[in-house]
Amino acid sequence: MSICGLDFGTSNTTLGTIVGDAPVLTALEAGHTTIPSAIFYQADGGVLIGRKAIETYVEGAPGRLMRSLKSVLGTSLIEETTRLGRERTSFRDVIAYYLGAVKRRAEQATGRELRDVVHGRPVHFVDNADDADRKAEQTLREIAREIGFGEITFQFEPIAAALDYERQIGSEEIALIADIGGGTSDFSIVRLGPQRHARSDRASDILANDGVRIGGTDFDRQLSLGVIMPLFGFGSAMKRPGLDVPSSYFHDLATWSNINRMYEPRVLAGIRQVRQEASEPDLLDRLVRVVDEQRGHTLAMEVEEAKIALSDRRRADIPLEWVAPGLGAAIGRPDLVSHTRQLAGRIAARIRICLTQAQLSAGDIDAVFLTGGSVRLAHVRKAITKALPSARIVEGDTFGAVGKGLTLEALRRYGPGH
Repeated sequence: MSICGLDFGTSNTTLGTIVGDAPVLTALEAGHTTIPSAIFYQADGGVLIGRKAIETYVEGAPGRLMRSLKSVLGTSLIEETTRLGRERTSFRDVIAYYLGAVKRRAEQATGRELRDVVHGRPVHFVDNADDADRKAEQTLREIAREIGFGEITFQFEPIAAALDYERQIGSEEIALIADIGGGTSDFSIVRLGPQRHARSDRASDILANDGVRIGGTDFDRQLSLGVIMPLFGFGSAMKRPGLDVPSSYFHDLATWSNINRMYEPRVLAGIRQVRQEASEPDLLDRLVRVVDEQRGHTLAMEVEEAKIALSDRRRADIPLEWVAPGLGAAIGRPDLVSHTRQLAGRIAARIRICLTQAQLSAGDIDAVFLTGGSVRLAHVRKAITKALPSARIVEGDTFGAVGKGLTLEALRRYGPGH
């Protein structure tokens, strides 16, 4: 069948097809069913995506790396352009190239043309902005059509995860689905069961839906601002009393979707001017080196790797000798918690909103189904489970549950007898 489910995520992307009557995620990259949502424009004109894009950048090849592509949807950045060598391209075209490449890889792997897609989407691309939310979905719809899809529909990512989870249960229950991804945290309360799974209309089973634009990249940013950016001058003083070094440089450098802004020539010129007036110019020299060598993503990746390591360890070291001899940072789990506690609290607060929408109490929830990479963060997980102390905790396929659920939905919508 020419149907598929596409989970274009902030950090990773999956695409599933139907084999027999079951959803199967396609190997999009050297045996991996996930592919990082990353693209690298090489100086010689070549374009790489996924792990190869990241590896080539890390190896020091000249060019431009972009990650967290999904984060620009619903924002003014989507129509802005970025410099690629002597030319400029819009972020919209960057996303279109990436998704087109993913589609072609899936078609090559499966030997079939993919025409009809159920596209995943967060509950809210942008918080408290309905127009921006609609625009983000419309942009994805237009891109999907441009890259060759015919029928294009959408499903909320936590609902898709619920459909994948439903295949595992033997009796009816009310479940809260927590999908904590790279860019958003989404929750749904859904009535599930083996007798309901075959129903064509599940609208009455969806009891609540809510989300917030907070995800793994936000934890990266706060950890970077709290521990790493002070080593580059964040929060340091200018020679003129009462003034600090402008903070905008550091916020952009710590934000995945804004890093490429730092590589504009005018930005580097501005930093060099600030350095002349800074009380600690040696710190700004470090910042100049990162920006001049276009290594902002290297810094962000090292922070991300430390964050992930702290899921299993009490401490992670970030070596920064490539910036300055002997430079480095040690990050403990308490550092991660202290700098991101507010984010974890805001994520958990959406559970109370969902319970209110569904007119249920915490005790009415039978199970919490956890999916998305950021559920691995211990304090995020604790904040969620604390809100529902009597519910059974179920581990989902961290990076695949949404994609499989979207593929099941594609079978329901486009398959035989739909």
